[in-house]
Order: sequence, then C-alpha cells, then structure tokens
Amino acid sequence: MDPRNTKLAQQLVSYSVNLQPGEKIYIEIKGLHAMDLGKALVKAATEAGGVPFWYYNDEELARQFIRHAGQEQFQAWGKFHRPIMENVDAYIGVRGSTNPYDLADIPGEQMKWHDKAYWDEVHIPVRLKKKWCVMRYPNPAMAQLAEQPTETFADFYFDVCCLDYAKMSKAMDPLADLINKTDQVHLTGPGTNLRFSIAGLPAVKCDGGRNIPDGEVYTAPVRDSMNGHITYNAATMRGGIKFQNIRFDVKDGKIVGAACDGDVAKLNEFLDVDEGGRYFGEFALGVNPYIEKPMLDTLFDEKIGGSFHLTPGNAYEAADNGNKSALHWDIVNIQTPEWGGGEISFDGTVIRKDGLFVLPALEGLNPENLK
Repeated sequence: MDPRNTKLAQQLVSYSVNLQPGEKIYIEIKGLHAMDLGKALVKAATEAGGVPFWYYNDEELARQFIRHAGQEQFQAWGKFHRPIMENVDAYIGVRGSTNPYDLADIPGEQMKWHDKAYWDEVHIPVRLKKKWCVMRYPNPAMAQLAEQPTETFADFYFDVCCLDYAKMSKAMDPLADLINKTDQVHLTGPGTNLRFSIAGLPAVKCDGGRNIPDGEVYTAPVRDSMNGHITYNAATMRGGIKFQNIRFDVKDGKIVGAACDGDVAKLNEFLDVDEGGRYFGEFALGVNPYIEKPMLDTLFDEKIGGSFHLTPGNAYEAADNGNKSALHWDIVNIQTPEWGGGEISFDGTVIRKDGLFVLPALEGLNPENLK
C-alpha cells in the first residue's frame, strides 16, 4: 500500500472528522481505485477505537438502478438509506469513479427523482448534521480530466490533500471576520457584473474538516438581493453532462435567464428541479494554492486559488439564507489573469483583484504565503 494512503487516512479520521472511541463511522468507497484508501480508512478508524461501516458504490452499479427505477422505488431507496446514516456519528466519502460520464444518458426525470430521494431524505436532513468529509481519489479518469500523466497527477493529489490545513485555517480568520462585517458584494469580470448582499449571514471556513482537498471560505447571499449577470469560465459536470460558459441573468435573487455552450435545455431542467433551484444558496472564495486550473471535479475546482463559486440551489445550515432545494451546484469562476481577471469588492472596497487579495490583512491567503 502507498504509505501516503496511510497518512491521508489518519488525517481524515483524526483531524477531518475527529473520530472518538466508540463512535460509528460510515465509510463510502466509490470506485475500485479508491479501495486502497478505503482499506486504510477502515484500519485507521478501527485503531482509533471507532466502529466502521463500509459501503462500496460506483456509477456503473448505480446506473442499473437509476436508469430503470420508478418514482416509488426512488422514494423507498431514500427511506432505506436514511436510518443507516442516522445511526452513525461520522461519514467519510471517497470518490474514485472510473468514468464520470456513466450517468450521462439517464433521463432527466430519473435524475430528478434520484436527487430528491437522496438530498431530501439523506443528505440535507441527516448527513450534513454529522461529522463528515468527502473527497476524490486519484485514478486514470481523473488524470485524463486534469490532462496529466497518472503518476504526476497522483503526486499533485497528495500534495494538495496533505497540505498544512492548520496554517491555512489561521490565514482564513481575517477573511472570515471581514465577511461577517460586510453587507454589499460586487463581482466584476468578463461577462460578469453582479451585486448582492451577505448582511447577517455568517462566514464558514473550510479548512480540511469537510472536504479534502479543502480551501474555501463561504457564506450565502441574501436570497432576494442579487441583481445583474454572471458568466462562469470554468466548465462543470452534472448528471454526466459537461457544461461550458454558463451565463445567468439574475433579478431579485432569481435566475431569470440561463444559457451555456452545450445543452441549454438540460441546464434549465436542472435549475427547474424545484422553486429553490433558481435561487442561490452559497457564495465562496477559493484559496487552495496548489489547485490552479479546473479538472471537471467540483471538490477540486471550487478550491482553485483566485476563484469564487456562486451556487444555485440549497443553502447550507451553517450559512442558511432560507433557500431550500434538491439542487446544490457549485459552478466556478476563475479570476486570475490567465482566465480574464476580475474583481471582488466588499462594501465598495476591492478586496481581491485578478485572483490576488490586495488588503494587507488578507495577503496571507495568497499562494506564495500558503505553499
């Protein structure tokens, strides 16, 4: 076994979910390439005095159900999984799928039933209230998306995932404090001119305790405060479908126009999953210095240093603006010069320009100070 799996497993168990003796932990292993880390996690959890429950899953298996099940079967499936999650204290999900397009041909109605059954029954009301951490695991499919050799990508992956999150967490404190004091946010850049309020909504540091890799500080917009337009320059995957150059026109918090390079009908279908799908539930700034370009993997892309993501759909409980939805779609805009630049202003003051923080108190989050 690669010794880096052992190190990462110990970090996940002891730091990310802080597993205590006697606590039960649900370990979901998705994809055969994730099995080595899965075994290391079961061992680490056991050695920590925990009681692990392990579950193997991947899209090749899941598509056999998602493609053929009816609405009542999805509802029963969600209700079956809920008590399992209710009876554990912590959850770690390791994603190592071999083909991100395995669900690309699933009918929209099927995916809608699936998302509602999982999000409404398990994810939102149960899992998000546990100690949890979700991560990807390197495999040839991810290396291809990152356009890197598999071995090189694995080295990059462990650098990203095993960085000094305690140091990052301390550097996040001034940004979190500033977010907590801010009312108006203004985002500008190519195809983007958007204003909204974050008044009264708290900042949440993501510093290795929920996602690996990690590196973002998030809050949520006041639900009906957003006006303007935004164009996302990073491609995104949802339901096995790739979308590029997504543009939203927003009025009083609601997406009133949606376009993209690709399947516009499918884009709008995802947004129309329920009423909350066309409102926003999260606004976050990415600060991981090792992640510099998108690779069609949300857990990596949303942490890109110099990026932000503005998320249609459900708000997290920790920064709850009241928006509820079966959708939570983290779509990324990168503001470094190579991607066209851009500015973020808080209450009329520019805090980040072309991907770099310009206020002295925030400069600790720039890449040269975190690597």
